[in-house]
Amino acid sequence: MRGARSAKWVVSAIVVAMAATACGSDSDDNGGGGGSGDVNADGIVRIDGGEPQNPLIPTNTNEQYGALVIQNVWSKLLDFDDNGEIFMVAAESVEPNEDNSVWTVTLKDGWTFHDGTPVTAQSYVDAWNWAANIQNEQNNSFWFADIVGYEDVHPEEGDPTADTMSGLQVVDDTTFTIELSNPVSYYDYKLGYDAFTPLPESFYDDPEAFGEHPIGNGPYQFESWTNNQSIELTRYDDYAGEDAAQNGGIEIIAYTGLDAAYQDLLSGNLDVIRQVDPRDLPVYQDDLGDRAIAQPYNGIQTIVPVWYNWEDTDPRVLQGVSMAIDRETITTTVLNGSRTPADSFVAPGVYGYQEGASGGITDYDPERARELVEEGGGIPNNEITIQYNADGGHQEWVEAVCGNLIENLGVECVGDAKPDFATDLEAREADEVVSMYRGGWFQDYPLIVNFTKELYASYAQSNYGRFNSPEVDELFAQGDAAATLDETVAAYQEAERVLWEEMPAIPLWYQNVNGGYSENVDNVRFNSAGQPVLTEITVNN
Repeated sequence: MRGARSAKWVVSAIVVAMAATACGSDSDDNGGGGGSGDVNADGIVRIDGGEPQNPLIPTNTNEQYGALVIQNVWSKLLDFDDNGEIFMVAAESVEPNEDNSVWTVTLKDGWTFHDGTPVTAQSYVDAWNWAANIQNEQNNSFWFADIVGYEDVHPEEGDPTADTMSGLQVVDDTTFTIELSNPVSYYDYKLGYDAFTPLPESFYDDPEAFGEHPIGNGPYQFESWTNNQSIELTRYDDYAGEDAAQNGGIEIIAYTGLDAAYQDLLSGNLDVIRQVDPRDLPVYQDDLGDRAIAQPYNGIQTIVPVWYNWEDTDPRVLQGVSMAIDRETITTTVLNGSRTPADSFVAPGVYGYQEGASGGITDYDPERARELVEEGGGIPNNEITIQYNADGGHQEWVEAVCGNLIENLGVECVGDAKPDFATDLEAREADEVVSMYRGGWFQDYPLIVNFTKELYASYAQSNYGRFNSPEVDELFAQGDAAATLDETVAAYQEAERVLWEEMPAIPLWYQNVNGGYSENVDNVRFNSAGQPVLTEITVNN
């Protein structure tokens, strides 16, 4: 199976991360413990969430609240286990030719959409062609840029000259091929992202209406969406995958703050909380006992300068800002030991992570920090504003970071709280961030590429800081053209070295799951991307 080459490395990295954070295992041991043992197979699991930013279409969703729905209403071609290894889901196989320029996807038989129509090779090809077309304005269209003919449907200027990408060819109902403009050694990893899912024929009748009532191929089918209140999913009984739902459905409840969600969990009005508010971190393990979950996952927190306001700033200034932040104290006190100080742009459980990659730039050294800021010409207007979403439990650590910067650099620093994540993202997309924004990222696939190229390539959709480095882009291109996965990783590690010289962002700490569940449910666990595995949860009578 492709991906096995990195498995041993990833396991070691995860073990180190767990030891460093004194967290529990991310295996099935986290499940169980709360209930009577009698299972209600039709019971509904209530989980905390928020309002998706966009209509629910896989190629237009790249934030956590929408992704929580997409990842359960759709099943992907393949996915990743907690050791970083690839396993097949809707695909029977994904195989490259000798030089990784053409990939053949063979689908498993018997899969259907929730409207009962069959999932075929054409379902994938049509969906990807539609998403790539520039006229459809999909946030994730760039994920298809490797495919031959992408520039015809998504030109840099003007209208498309074709309706489809010539690199996608249907062989038969269960087979299609993907021809790439240049060989990509890790293309199978990319196919584990949500954007590479299929769409039913009914989608094309009215894409806008579909986004309000989506039809997927996953273990849950969509039922209803009451804006800013809840989204309801029910078990799809004709699901063909091996991860069929062990409960009757999911109710995703929108909260404006994690503190309210936690109180609902304690009172039994919520079954799963994905992250505890910082103010509840000191008590939640005592409150929940063996129903508390604490484990590392492949995610990172950063603060990101917007280069339309920092464009003439010497990177040494941002290196100094980094060294003025006392990560150890903030993660130990404000975040109650629930995070691990970062020393890389890449999470430790990801293939390509290098311990100490920052070369000391994430070390706390106020004196050197002041020197670097002065050498670099100072902070623009001697002011830093950190934008964040108020519904995500970030206020406490933003205030602590600002406190460090005020004390150690003599700058003005304040938080800029947006009411919710959607508003935060809208400001980023519209280039309306004043100075910096809170950046959070969890894996789309467990490879260094996902934590570097997808954020810091000049053309990356999620590059809201508008960082642009020809040298970094060229190193990414060299990595993509490498003949083997190991050579790809080596090139991206060199790109990360340059990132530390140019500072597109300031890594703060690696994320941990600090969540839990009520006495109403059992078999709760989170995967290496920090997401709850909803299909496995059982509801107690």
